[in-house]
Amino acid sequence: MSHEESHEDCSTCATTNGEPVKSYKDYFTLGIWENNIALVQLLGLCPVMAVTTSATNGLGMGIATTAVLVISSVLVSLMRNAIPAEVRNPVMIAIIAGTVTLVDLAMNAWMHELYKVLGLFIALIVTNCAILGRTEAFAMKQNPLASLMDGIGMGLGFTWALVLLGGAREILGSGTLFAHASSLLGPNFHWLEITFVDVDSGVLLAILPPGGFIVLGVMIALKRVVDDRIAASGSPEKEKELVAIQT
Repeated sequence: MSHEESHEDCSTCATTNGEPVKSYKDYFTLGIWENNIALVQLLGLCPVMAVTTSATNGLGMGIATTAVLVISSVLVSLMRNAIPAEVRNPVMIAIIAGTVTLVDLAMNAWMHELYKVLGLFIALIVTNCAILGRTEAFAMKQNPLASLMDGIGMGLGFTWALVLLGGAREILGSGTLFAHASSLLGPNFHWLEITFVDVDSGVLLAILPPGGFIVLGVMIALKRVVDDRIAASGSPEKEKELVAIQT
């Protein structure tokens, strides 16, 4: 059976636990938790470490990455049968770079205050191995609907990991949460900006890159504890080994 035939109804698509997916919804949910880009695949760690000094920065980078991932995955999937295998990587990079440029200009136009903080890193999304990896391993072999669901799920999973990591580092380092959120979401979201401890400086290590790796390690450990608890509760997936989607 060919790839095209096998993925028309997703009845034989491989999941992260090696079992066939039952619906397109599975592609969405796998990216949220089971095959999370930051916590399981450990991809895109450069922006994860660079921008997660606050929850607002993490949310902004997560939204930008999700937009690029969704648009580039759908475009690559639509064009996959017309792209020669020999030049697929340059074509995919060109599509990703064009999408990043659009997102970069949009953020500069409508979220300029946040752009002044994240602008340097938005351009680096072009080299985010998570996006190139999903387009190469998934979108090049799947239909547009499956690629859309995968892009949304992976993007949202990446976003919540960045927000949680940024929030933890921000609380420890600055005593605040979602500081300057109104610069990203508008003045109506000023209520999100919370000050837990009014101090001039917090735990400096949490803001520095080593603190980021420590907090990320704690998050990965906690996720594995939760996975073990779920497996111990009798989930049929408890003894399955996680593998990346390759088909």
